[in-house]
Amino acid sequence: MTEKRQALVTGANKGIGLAIAKGLAEAGMTVWMAARDPQRGEAAVKSLQDDGHDVRLIELDVASDTSVTGATAWLSDQIAALHVLVNNAGVLVDATTPPSGLAMKDIRETFEVNLFGPIRVTQSLTPLLREAGDARVVMIGSGLGSLALVTDPASIYSSVNLLDYSASKVALNAVTVSFAKELEPFGIKVNIVDPGNVRTDLNDNTGVLTPDEGAATAIRMALLDSSGPTGGFFASHGRQPW
Repeated sequence: MTEKRQALVTGANKGIGLAIAKGLAEAGMTVWMAARDPQRGEAAVKSLQDDGHDVRLIELDVASDTSVTGATAWLSDQIAALHVLVNNAGVLVDATTPPSGLAMKDIRETFEVNLFGPIRVTQSLTPLLREAGDARVVMIGSGLGSLALVTDPASIYSSVNLLDYSASKVALNAVTVSFAKELEPFGIKVNIVDPGNVRTDLNDNTGVLTPDEGAATAIRMALLDSSGPTGGFFASHGRQPW
């Protein structure tokens, strides 16, 4: 077992997840980079290891009970406690079909990854988080998960109408609050962040922010001290409306 502070980031082989992993490693943590595809994961891990970062690969599919359970059991043999969990993995299955025509299978796939995935991973890793005594859990949300913003004509988010993606992120807000309430007595802070409009594969690289810029808020929330908030929704400028 190692005494160094440990972090795990899901969907860490590219985009915002890769940038978060790099930022946490730069902060002095050992970062377990979770990836569904081991080949892509190994390539991402090597890219950061080559820069001198303490990162390791853990194969994990957030949409699979078996994968999450197996990864948790394996990780529990490697570390005594988990200090940071970033639930970053997400999908946007269909960005063009209007709500009335969206296929139920695509809605289910979106919720399986974007909502049930963070629940599944957080539940499974809660024992390791509790062992840390002061752990931090960060959910990667979206401005599209804010009912206030998607109904505000002055907000850019109101111009987008993605039933499956938006609904999954709205629900993730509620999940964040629920975990925050349960885990606060154990010194664990749970927050959700909106990374902003980041250039990633999720949006065909049409965003305006770099992954490093999008990762900044998540990294900050992952490194909160004991006076920091829990159960909140944050963006680069501060609190977001629910």
